Amino acid sequence: MKKWSKRAGWMLVLLVVGIVICNVYVEFSSKGKTFNNTTEIPKNKVGLLLGTAKYLKGGTINLFYQYRINAAVKLYKAGKIEYILVSGDNGSKYYDEPTTFKEDLIAAGVPEDKIILDYAGFRTLDSVVRSKEIFQQESITIISQQFHNERAIAIANAKGVNAVGFNAKDVSGRYGFKVEVREIFARVAMCMDLVIGKQPKFLGEKIAIQ
Repeated sequence: MKKWSKRAGWMLVLLVVGIVICNVYVEFSSKGKTFNNTTEIPKNKVGLLLGTAKYLKGGTINLFYQYRINAAVKLYKAGKIEYILVSGDNGSKYYDEPTTFKEDLIAAGVPEDKIILDYAGFRTLDSVVRSKEIFQQESITIISQQFHNERAIAIANAKGVNAVGFNAKDVSGRYGFKVEVREIFARVAMCMDLVIGKQPKFLGEKIAIQ
């Protein structure tokens, strides 16, 4: 029993150290690269809008989704991006994040021909890597909440993509807190993915954004 307690203690210490190291890495990688207003952010041809579900389990609107829509529209109308690349999960015919985003972007005034869909953005790593390998972008503006942008920028740096982030409004309250707690462990998983050289679930033929 004592032996197992000692092992558990060491595992806890390693987990805490891992969390600290990965968080410092993300913060260092993204320092000075996230922006809250359109006047300061540099212009890029493509904004990479990271997907999420539109509705929560109870049927209410997911504010992370709504605020990302708002941020993408604001950035586009300010002339800081020319195209919006929506990257999300389309794991089945019953769940299609990119198309849902597209419909709401059009309703908000973004022209349809300025929206490109990436149906294989199952994870943040997939979205970032595919923006370079499939959609041939060496420089992008990532659109999501700040904590998410920071992690995405860290991935971009490691994969040779020059990225900045435009911060959508954050979400407060219980749900926002739960997502931020998950982000702690997402950063650890990201570090592990980078160490082992994990690749997106799908790649495929290149698609040029003209």
